[in-house]
Amino acid sequence: MTELEIQQMIEQGLSCQSVEVAGDGHHFEALVISEEFAGKRPVARQQLVYATLQEKISSGELHAISLKTMTPDEAS
Repeated sequence: MTELEIQQMIEQGLSCQSVEVAGDGHHFEALVISEEFAGKRPVARQQLVYATLQEKISSGELHAISLKTMTPDEAS
């Protein structure tokens, strides 16, 4: 998987203000900023993002991703 593919999957599954993905082709990190995270605990936020990637995680195409999730207010 590429950084762009991961970014696009997250953006298609969530209403995001910003998605930044970095990685080496095997391990990735993503910063996701979304209003949908407002009022949610960190685990619930990560579950929302993982849900957008579940197909690729289940198939083994996406091996490892570390997430940082923030609301627009937290990011500013």
